[in-house]
Amino acid sequence: MIDKNDVREALTGPVTSISVPFNQDGSIDYASLRHCLDFYIANGSKTMILTHGDSLYSLLSDQEVAEVTKVVVEHTAHRAMVVAADRQWATPQETEFAKFCQDVGADMLMVLPPNWGRSCTPASLVNHYAAIAEHIPVMLVTNLFGELPMAQALNVIEMVRDQVEGVMAVKDDLAGEFARKMAMLVHDKWAVISAGHKGNFLDLLTYGCDGYFSTFSRFHPTIGYKFWAAIQAQDWNQVQEIIRKDDMPFFDIIKAQPGGYDAAIHAALELAGLAQRWRRKPYYSLNDGEMEALGAEFKSKGWI
Repeated sequence: MIDKNDVREALTGPVTSISVPFNQDGSIDYASLRHCLDFYIANGSKTMILTHGDSLYSLLSDQEVAEVTKVVVEHTAHRAMVVAADRQWATPQETEFAKFCQDVGADMLMVLPPNWGRSCTPASLVNHYAAIAEHIPVMLVTNLFGELPMAQALNVIEMVRDQVEGVMAVKDDLAGEFARKMAMLVHDKWAVISAGHKGNFLDLLTYGCDGYFSTFSRFHPTIGYKFWAAIQAQDWNQVQEIIRKDDMPFFDIIKAQPGGYDAAIHAALELAGLAQRWRRKPYYSLNDGEMEALGAEFKSKGWI
């Protein structure tokens, strides 16, 4: 089983969130998935992270989630740490999936508990994490805690920190005051990574943050590593320039695409020659004209 020092090392700097690619008929494109993994590892990513959101688990069956997990673990072949993800299952099913992940060789499981209508209590959430952590190291994701009052959310995280030894990392989706307080609570024990814009990582850096989801790492990793080198060198002018020139324009462009952010990410994979643009219906995929326009914008920015 991986230890906490190795987890923190693997989550330091830019990390890659995996988009599950599809064929036009909606079937999973496993050949492109393997191609993407090779590309990410060859370009220096130390961790392959599956997520409920980016990996489009909202479109997959439970069996497909298991198969994708197995393919990612087997093809990564210990060249990087692998973080599996769930589909917000109840504790018994989540525990069985944790055992499956351990058996196939995943290093960690990102756990996103169900909490419809705030049905969980702090104690029941702690028990859920503890049950999974008996079988595999756990990464929390703060998306869940956006539904709770801040004080209660931080209290749950503090309880997990103190009571569940098998938790080793947390991925923040919320940013702002909550993320800063959360990072100060846990960074001495857990690795902390930030999702979203590079500015979110900068906001957490002095409070305790090791790495960040680099969207560019999925198709144009040079920018992510250039940003990380500037962080390490404390070259704040360069950091600001990358955010101004690349990060902010990129998110402005992709959020404006029909089908939203994720449709544009899948389009970027096709523009980079890594996978196809398609997503399983009813999710929208860019048409040929929209692809041409997006490609022209990316070329003008030097992203492809």
